[in-house]
Amino acid sequence: MTAAKKLNIFLPATPEEFQKTALTHDEFVGLQNNPPQWLKDLRANGPHPRAEVARKLSVTAAALKRNDMDKPLTTAEINDLLNDRPEWLEEERKSLAEERERRHTANENHK
Repeated sequence: MTAAKKLNIFLPATPEEFQKTALTHDEFVGLQNNPPQWLKDLRANGPHPRAEVARKLSVTAAALKRNDMDKPLTTAEINDLLNDRPEWLEEERKSLAEERERRHTANENHK
């Protein structure tokens, strides 16, 4: 697993030096504990990787793909989607909530 994936950031948006350098465990921990400005900015503004976009929108990565949104998005783009609430987003969020409820109910019934 790459450091970018562990940091939940979009690798192509990172500085070239970061992309080309293998990090030691201590360097990785250092980035987590004391992130440089570029990492702070990337986390705040994006572009964000698909998994982070899905998390921020409360949908699955598969939902993004089904709706041709399977791409990195900036925080502003994510906020626009959350404010505009397109039909696909509302349907996917509802579907995910229903699926989670079914799983919760099934788990409760098996106790």
